[in-house]
Amino acid sequence: MKGTYKIADRIIEIESIYPRVHEYCKDYVFSGTPEISVSISPSDIDYERERATDGLYPDDYLEELAVYRKIASAMVYYGTFLFHGSCVAVDGKGYLFAAPSGVGKSTHTKLWCDLFGSRAVMVNDDKPLICVNEKGVFVYGTPYNGKHRRGNNICVPLKAVCLLSRGEENKIAPVSVAAAYPYLLAQTYRPQDPNALAITMVLLDELTEKVKLYRLSCNMHIDAARVSYEGMNEG
Repeated sequence: MKGTYKIADRIIEIESIYPRVHEYCKDYVFSGTPEISVSISPSDIDYERERATDGLYPDDYLEELAVYRKIASAMVYYGTFLFHGSCVAVDGKGYLFAAPSGVGKSTHTKLWCDLFGSRAVMVNDDKPLICVNEKGVFVYGTPYNGKHRRGNNICVPLKAVCLLSRGEENKIAPVSVAAAYPYLLAQTYRPQDPNALAITMVLLDELTEKVKLYRLSCNMHIDAARVSYEGMNEG
């Protein structure tokens, strides 16, 4: 099966074995000449099965992962890389929260949506794409937006990246690049191809130069969203 989509301003043709991936990407359907072509073989699905250590998954789900892995590896040649995080936009500017799975990124960005109402929109709740270029840093929604499918086919300038952790009190402060870098690197998709990996590292370095970085310790009450927002907007 074939389909053409526009993701992060790149036109992508996907040839798959199963239909599920095309249903997953339906909000990104586009007509045009592909810049990136992705084709899946049974060996790609086998590779994803070997990597999946937390359960048994059907082949069509594993194919979704294989497709996005190939897209992410190709995207770095267009100045764009995959990041594991939850991004919410308020008044058209993006705020990206990074933390290991289970810490509460999705819960926190939902608090932002509750607090800001129509001013807030989810960009992507799991695997956004980040583009770094001469105009700045931009974050894109993608079909791969988490188990709750919270996200939109939009692009916003990225105002800040925040390292999230749990705490009894809500406290936020700027964090240095040196202190933040290991956490950011852990949430960055690193392609196996050495060329693509080298470009990814350059893009990550440029992001840390162009975007403000913060560390947030928070509980899961709505006041955490207020403290978080005000801290990243100097009150």
